[in-house]
Amino acid sequence: MSRGSREALVRRMLEEDSPAAVPPGLHTEAVRLGARVLRRRTVARWVMWVLLLAAAVAFTVWAATVQPWVEPPSETTPPLTGW
Repeated sequence: MSRGSREALVRRMLEEDSPAAVPPGLHTEAVRLGARVLRRRTVARWVMWVLLLAAAVAFTVWAATVQPWVEPPSETTPPLTGW
């Protein structure tokens, strides 16, 4: 199809009085699929929040037990001479 014939076809479709027929089950199928997508997004968001909370709790427990801000004790002692 050339560009001119495509434009003419589109113009005819737009100028028609009656809208194009939509299959009878299209709306219900779209609503069902949309609801499923929303449900999956909600579950994924919930799982991400739970993982974030678990990571924060794990980090807090680790930091409280290991105390990485405290300087570790010295492993060697200086020689004791002159006593």
